[in-house]
Amino acid sequence: MKKLILSLALVVCGSLIAVAQETIPLFNGKDLKGWVADIPEADKNPNLPPVFIVRDNNLVSLGKPGGHLLTEKEFRDYRLDVEYRFTKGGGNCGVLVHASKPRALYGMFPQSIEVQMMSGNAGDFWVIQEDIEVPDMEKRRNGPKSDWGGSEKHQRHIRNLTDNSEKPLGEWNHMRIECRGRTIKVWVNNDLVNHGFNATADHGKIALQAEGTEVEFRKVELTPLKPE
Repeated sequence: MKKLILSLALVVCGSLIAVAQETIPLFNGKDLKGWVADIPEADKNPNLPPVFIVRDNNLVSLGKPGGHLLTEKEFRDYRLDVEYRFTKGGGNCGVLVHASKPRALYGMFPQSIEVQMMSGNAGDFWVIQEDIEVPDMEKRRNGPKSDWGGSEKHQRHIRNLTDNSEKPLGEWNHMRIECRGRTIKVWVNNDLVNHGFNATADHGKIALQAEGTEVEFRKVELTPLKPE
């Protein structure tokens, strides 16, 4: 009887582990359920047309006016897989992780760590009232150490490790962001392009940007990971 109980317990535990590691689609291909838009310009114009829409089963950031689309829930210890493309030439966008306080920088950007998607620079970090370390900090972060930080007065940009990891403009790119504890790793089209550690945050919402350029997303999926 004890062996039977133990066997059942192992089956149940195994099932719980399997469930905990299932991939969660954050975008369902139909609507923006589970997301909330924060567009500062809408404060003055409540009739402003949506900046984030669903078109042809893709989540679309129209780019203007600037703002963010944030998950309603917070997450920690996960792998995020995003497939995206620029539709009208190169431009700027980003995925923000560990997002918390809204409009914490320049009255626009939520407190977070941005994984850059700007064409030609995908995988760079931009720190927003947070911070993160990388190997070769002096080489990859412009300016002296006294200028590093996450506020308006600081040098917030940390360059990635590779060139030519992105597909030609108009083609779909795959970005994987792995957040585990206070470490963040980024792959673009299977190339490891960034690896940061000692981040000042380890959980929060996920956000997609509207930053001047139209971008389509056909996949935004999250897979929970076991803590380190």
